[in-house]
Amino acid sequence: MEKTEKIIEGLNQLFPDAYCQLNHRNSFELLIAVVLSAQTTDERVNSVSGELFEKYGNAQKLANASQEDIERIIRPIGLYRMKAKNIISLAKVLADQFNGIVPDRRVDLESLPGVGRKTANVILSNCFDVPAFAVDTHVSRVSKRLRIADENDDVDKIEEKLMSCFPEELWGKLHHQFIFFGRYKCKARNPECDNCPFRDLCTYFE
Repeated sequence: MEKTEKIIEGLNQLFPDAYCQLNHRNSFELLIAVVLSAQTTDERVNSVSGELFEKYGNAQKLANASQEDIERIIRPIGLYRMKAKNIISLAKVLADQFNGIVPDRRVDLESLPGVGRKTANVILSNCFDVPAFAVDTHVSRVSKRLRIADENDDVDKIEEKLMSCFPEELWGKLHHQFIFFGRYKCKARNPECDNCPFRDLCTYFE
């Protein structure tokens, strides 16, 4: 079986229903949650986002929020001062330049404060069904262990290789499956290699 097909089939068996684990009800909430998720876990973000979105559930409300109150709410996730400042700035641009509506074009998304290519990919894929393959730490690690990417590849190179390796219509689903695989099985420390379907492909197991 070809390597690509083996990975697709194996991930479909392991995680057929992989999904975005950041709690959100709309594109605005997902955008803010993804920005907050930098260098922390989805679980931590979910622990604070309920109160955040209850009080500041749209761009206008968040743009007018006091930084102190945002810091208080998101304090448990770390880097809270910088993140509070970033999401307020983002909300102001969203309110002023996009009528409070999350744009569906990459160039517009990446013009927002604190939004880089990875975040734009997540929003495009999850909210607008635009084919994209966001690369986070889990996706990066799995790609390197499965020899899709080289050890010294940066995230842009890894994304490029993933997109050339897999069919475009599967990028969104595979992004979530790679995250689930990296989060729950192919972990950074003590990966569960015993019953992994990809042992013959893996640099770590080797």
